[in-house]
Amino acid sequence: MKIQFLYAAGVVLLSVFSAVTLHADVTMPNIFNSNMVLQREKDVPVWGWSSPGEKISIKIMAQNLQTTADASGKWQTKLAPMSAGGPFKMEVSGKNNTLVFKNVLVGEVWLCSGQSNMQWPVKKSLNPELETVNANHPEIRLFYVPRLMSNLPQTNVNAQWQVCSPQTIVEFSATAYFFGREISKNLNVPVGLINASWDSTRICPWTPTTGYKAVPSLREIAKIVNDKIAKYQKILIGSSNNASYKTAKTEKMSEILPFDNNESPTVLYNAMIHPLVPLAIRGTIWYQGEANRGEGMLYFNKMQALINGWRSVFRNEDMPFYFAQLAPNDYGNNAEALPEIWEAQVASLSIPNTGMAVTMDIGDVKDIHPRNKQEVGRRLALQALNKTYGRKNIICDSPLFDELKLDGNKAVVTFENAVELKTRDGKAPDWFEICGEDMAYKKANATIERNKVILSADGIEKICSVRFAWHQLAEPNLINEAGLPASAFRAGRQLVAGEFRNQEKILSQIHKDKGFKPVLELDPIRPLMAGGVKVTYTSDKRSEISGSINRIAYYLELIKPDGSTDYVFVAMDPFTQDLSKIGIPDLDSKAIFQQRISNMVVISNVPGIKNGTFPEGGNIEFWGTNYGQTSAADIPGSATAIYGYGDAPTSNGDYGSMQIHNYKEKQTLFAYNNWKSGSAADLGIGNAPYGRQQDWTYLQNAGKYAAGKLLVLVQQTQ
Repeated sequence: MKIQFLYAAGVVLLSVFSAVTLHADVTMPNIFNSNMVLQREKDVPVWGWSSPGEKISIKIMAQNLQTTADASGKWQTKLAPMSAGGPFKMEVSGKNNTLVFKNVLVGEVWLCSGQSNMQWPVKKSLNPELETVNANHPEIRLFYVPRLMSNLPQTNVNAQWQVCSPQTIVEFSATAYFFGREISKNLNVPVGLINASWDSTRICPWTPTTGYKAVPSLREIAKIVNDKIAKYQKILIGSSNNASYKTAKTEKMSEILPFDNNESPTVLYNAMIHPLVPLAIRGTIWYQGEANRGEGMLYFNKMQALINGWRSVFRNEDMPFYFAQLAPNDYGNNAEALPEIWEAQVASLSIPNTGMAVTMDIGDVKDIHPRNKQEVGRRLALQALNKTYGRKNIICDSPLFDELKLDGNKAVVTFENAVELKTRDGKAPDWFEICGEDMAYKKANATIERNKVILSADGIEKICSVRFAWHQLAEPNLINEAGLPASAFRAGRQLVAGEFRNQEKILSQIHKDKGFKPVLELDPIRPLMAGGVKVTYTSDKRSEISGSINRIAYYLELIKPDGSTDYVFVAMDPFTQDLSKIGIPDLDSKAIFQQRISNMVVISNVPGIKNGTFPEGGNIEFWGTNYGQTSAADIPGSATAIYGYGDAPTSNGDYGSMQIHNYKEKQTLFAYNNWKSGSAADLGIGNAPYGRQQDWTYLQNAGKYAAGKLLVLVQQTQ
């Protein structure tokens, strides 16, 4: 049997049908249709379905190919490379019918993907009326992939190629259109644009499992996806005669489907990208990252997975991948979370055949969707024109940090991609900061010397660190000779990992006076694992405890790269007297607790966390297995739409959850999930600040911290 999952407008459709489907007619995916653009100067795979063993003929220009469908009815062959031109007619014939595709062009095909800033339509960009009325470009073709998600890779999408016109451009991606218009104008060839984008989506749903497998820190995601799919395929196949599974009613979703929202790994790739594979395309442009703000350098790993994954499935290991750096915006919290994503995006340039359009000067700090998509598209086109099409006279790269030299009270920053730096307003360079040995940053005095910026500040005799545009509102004035803006960076000595400056002060106020004794200590960013199922602690004093315990407490401290520290202390009445089960609930401990806790005390410096005593306001979710969003343990207010404080453990897998919640305040106090993945674990204090997973599930953000410490403490009856 073959199982397919399709999602549309929040509704899931499930179909179970025979794997050997007899096709009376030859058919092809909708990416092949009239008005399409075929990639020039490359082999062009073409594929479709028919009756098993059926002979298929493909004709276009002077090419006349023959192929035969396999036992499942699938067939595939390749057209030889073609020069740009058209319009042409393409005919695909089987035994009983012929498909005729008219007005076919040969030119450049680009996949355009991401979240809302890629989805953002022409009708909402700058000068929409003028842009719309002038959008009569018959040499540009548009393919708009419907926004769908699926648990399994799909084979087709309900879309058609359209000729670019004032009528068809209105809802199309503005960034994609302005990119394609620039490419067409400069190369004088047809351009096909495939818009596969969805607002508010994270990067993981767009990434195929093959991409995760290529990045060691993310391989666990591929395992989780494959395990879930295998389990649910088995359930569905075994239940194919059950009416409840056939109809797939909404109330059965959580029981049937591995993932149920558009933030889940692979679900957008499955429904919106895989149906295009292995189409011949020139490359990809990408505009995404807002939904991943807060992940820091982990986003770089996820970019590696996405890029390598797409290159693998499209069978093009050198496929160009150009992306837009996020624009400044007032997100309202954690002003450095956006610069950390900028840093990860710059790091992504280390991946071969990539390029970045910096947008720090064309954003709108009051609007996450800046309207000047014309310039975003143009800058992405500069990348392609220079790096893909060989127009080396076109300057495409923004100034990027190259080198820092420190000499007492002076710092010299050298930029690459610049011959003569300048400022767009004629003033001194702004948004440079330096700090001395006290690690307190001050605004720097800055002067330009060709491709260098010289920095100093009153009162700082020995500079230790430099940063530039390190704030979500930064719109710096530094540009190169081509008018392209410099990108944010930080360099120099940061806080030394392990400088836990709060621990003794905080714990001296808490556990010593109240009789708490630390019995377990662990580095949550780099845990030691035995056989993948047992945590080895950096300190284990449980053997020193005899008799019953009166209270259990947990202390988590996390140091950020800038030296600031978040901490939380949570104490409670004991939920067990078994000391083997009070630590990390790894598989070896056999600890499984999904229950309320009483007399909870919370002390934290994290904004939003309510401090105080909560007699009946807490619950824990401790286990070493996988878990689901099913509302469990009768926790008031828990929901199945997100991972939060009402999840339930499964009997399989080894993802793991160590979470304490204040359900009355609707708060996750701390979460430590997937600990065996080290720096790719889910780790946080308070509710996750982004995405739909309140309890940090799948966020894999532990590596964003400079250091961390987790203590388990007990208090014995006096």
